[in-house]
Amino acid sequence: MKINGIHHVSALTANAQKNVDFYRQILGLKLVKKTVNQDDPSMYHLFYGDEVASPGTELTFFEIPMLARRLDGTNAISRTGLIVTSEEALTFWEKRFEEKGVKKETASLRGGRPALKFTEPEGQQLFLTVEPNVQDGAKPPVHNEIPADFAIRGLGPVELTVAEADKTISVLTSILGFTEKAREQSNDGEIVTIFESGQGGAGTEIHVIEKAEGPAERSGRGSVHHVAFRVADAVELEKWHDKIAKAGFTNSGVVERFYFKALYFREPNGILFEISTDGPGFTVDESVDELGDQLALPPFLEHKRAEIEQRLVPIK
Repeated sequence: MKINGIHHVSALTANAQKNVDFYRQILGLKLVKKTVNQDDPSMYHLFYGDEVASPGTELTFFEIPMLARRLDGTNAISRTGLIVTSEEALTFWEKRFEEKGVKKETASLRGGRPALKFTEPEGQQLFLTVEPNVQDGAKPPVHNEIPADFAIRGLGPVELTVAEADKTISVLTSILGFTEKAREQSNDGEIVTIFESGQGGAGTEIHVIEKAEGPAERSGRGSVHHVAFRVADAVELEKWHDKIAKAGFTNSGVVERFYFKALYFREPNGILFEISTDGPGFTVDESVDELGDQLALPPFLEHKRAEIEQRLVPIK
């Protein structure tokens, strides 16, 4: 029973089309599933990943039109990492961001790896980091402006900024089994404590920053809604459910998401954690070549397709 890294990160957007324009056209990610929020089918849920929708590569977005902008604060997922495999790739992205007008910072180090912080159009904070080792079977997304060697290969570290770090760290280590890897000072003077899971590597890390003063983040466009952690299968997820419940956390119980099964709970600083299975995966209802082309609905929503499609603004 173990956490094998980051499964996906889900964020908020106010405009699905502009979101696709940035993440598919500028970042070169593949839209691997165009579906809806299963808890509120009136809104899109977009999944971006590698060419074959490998677990651990998905950055996802819920569309909430007219959503107000995010206000920075603590008790939030403050920055999401994305992996490239070399420093040459980082140089490529630095130049591409300049050409495309993407706001970025000077490259620096994070967790001993070169990293490039940048901000997407709705204000979400991200960074690229170098991790030469990618999971078996993963393939770079195909894009006519981005060479495969420089493509974004999946999720990297996820940064949490919290008011009381000890409480979050206790959940990561005592319950979820993360181990402390390092502690360092950022260029902003913040102390970053780095934890890893599974076999280690950038795609398994959580970076925790304590910010005791100031307000909590006000959620809005550009906010990250939750981070999900990878587990092998449904049998193991049931065991995690028992462990989370026995630790006293209110939780969702195991939820059927068709593409994976999930369990949700909030850690003491209020950040939403999810534990999700690797399978059955996003090719359960579409071939690799068809991924993201059409609106995909789980079987339990298929009977509402006409109603759902009528409410959604088509995405090009």
